[in-house]
Amino acid sequence: MDKRTDQLHIYFLPMMAPGHMIPLVDIARQFARLGVKATIITTPLNASKFSKIIQRDRELGSDISIRTTEFPFKEAGLPEGCENIASTTSTLMYLNFIKGLSLFQKPIEQFLEEDHPDCLIAAPQFSWAIDVTAKLGIPRLFFNGTGFFPLCALHSLMKHKPHLKVESEIEEFIIPGLPDTIKMSRQQIPDHLKDETENLITEIVRNIMRAEMTSYGAIVNSFYELEPNYVKHYREAEGRKAWHVGPVSLCNKDNEDKTQRGQDTSFCEQQCLDWLNTKEPKSVIYICFGSMAVFSSAQLLEIAMALEASDQQFIWAVTQTAINEEHNEWMPKGFEEKLKGRGLIIKGWAPQVLILEHEAIGGFVTHCGWNSLLEGVTAGVPMVTWPLSAEQFFNEKLPTQILKIGVPVGAQAWSHRTDSTVPINRENIQRAVTKLMVGEEAEEMRSRAAALGKLAKRSVGKGGSSDNSLISLLEELRKRKSSSK
Repeated sequence: MDKRTDQLHIYFLPMMAPGHMIPLVDIARQFARLGVKATIITTPLNASKFSKIIQRDRELGSDISIRTTEFPFKEAGLPEGCENIASTTSTLMYLNFIKGLSLFQKPIEQFLEEDHPDCLIAAPQFSWAIDVTAKLGIPRLFFNGTGFFPLCALHSLMKHKPHLKVESEIEEFIIPGLPDTIKMSRQQIPDHLKDETENLITEIVRNIMRAEMTSYGAIVNSFYELEPNYVKHYREAEGRKAWHVGPVSLCNKDNEDKTQRGQDTSFCEQQCLDWLNTKEPKSVIYICFGSMAVFSSAQLLEIAMALEASDQQFIWAVTQTAINEEHNEWMPKGFEEKLKGRGLIIKGWAPQVLILEHEAIGGFVTHCGWNSLLEGVTAGVPMVTWPLSAEQFFNEKLPTQILKIGVPVGAQAWSHRTDSTVPINRENIQRAVTKLMVGEEAEEMRSRAAALGKLAKRSVGKGGSSDNSLISLLEELRKRKSSSK
């Protein structure tokens, strides 16, 4: 059979945000390794963040490429170079960015008409893709960068609206219909869910939900053994097709790939590994809040003081957005010198996968972004959970309540990315870090996390749950292709 006519061609259209792009690029690479022709669509600036890794895959024989089109920043009312949500610094900029996504339709529609791929895997934020793919008869899978549990929790919340039946922001309610008893308060959910009035954000969210509900199915960066009840719930109770293909970070086999996930690290990874190599197994805690967190200098100071008081060895990645030009104001005088040998501070992007899987790492302080949470699980590392925004307060319930591999730091209120929240005090941070790293309970969490890490690795191996799921998806798409000829 002629490979060119039989080969599946799949388009990947990631949302321009680090938490969406990094895993979807990894998924495209996994597809290409299984003989699929994979085309990633993005803007030149975003493409530069992963072009090296794609070039390396091409040299190894993968049929994978990047197609770029300019982002309409000017028409959307954005400054030049604002092509990623991580570059937005206000709600207005965020709304303009979403507007830019709708202006992105024309060139991509043209690509789809030219190539007529066998499937489009797209972020639901590109809600216009519903009509374009329907018109061209192309199946559309949605990828939202999160897991089954948060998707089920969000759907239940939107359907049953239990948060509208409580009297105050701090009163807890149960999210109905889920396999576990999950309690939250109004202050832990995004503003657009609390507010029933029509506005731009609620319209965006409704369009995103419609894009999900009208898709051929969902592709999810997760593995069955992590959240079996929620894989079943999503498929059966919600009647949705879904394929789990994760943890996708495991497609990065060598250190160079692990280092270059997302963007160039600002820190020499060898320096980092050399430092870790001098430490005892499970003795270091890693602190990182992802690429989108913005902290006040007061909060950074509380973290610094808690780390000093905890007596634990640590690696702390403080991104440039988190520093927010206030570096000199928050770091206690002589902090780095005093803790030399005990602590390592990375200012900027850190090679997270590489750090987490080092045997010296015994715990992870995380914002509960889905990618970070999954990378922690995959490395077999227990966590201190510190959700900030997006769906992170949902995500937190998975390690702390369901898997029992996490200690909450005590974050209570959802915040817009650019708002300063009430700082979590050093005593609470120190208490959570100590509970995670020291004592019998810490050992039990570590043991459960290690077992999960083994299951994660097994799931993507030959015959594993995610491997089988991915192969079954490709078989379904191939059958669909041959029947439509």
